[in-house]
Amino acid sequence: MLAKENKSTEQPNRLIRIREVLDLTGLSRSYIYALAEDGRFPQSVSLVRGGTSRAWVAAEVQRWINNRIAERDMEA
Repeated sequence: MLAKENKSTEQPNRLIRIREVLDLTGLSRSYIYALAEDGRFPQSVSLVRGGTSRAWVAAEVQRWINNRIAERDMEA
């Protein structure tokens, strides 16, 4: 069953691969996986049931980045 469509004002969910996550965050691959395992970074999504290919929801990664910026601004 497919999820309901997003409202027209919202962009549809887009999955991004690890390379783009690395580029967006500036973090290393191993640190991203460690943060995710700790619950401090968005969880990846399996692209194929039983497969090893993973991706992240772009909006969740962007939200994580925005939260880091907001935390920095609150400390200043």
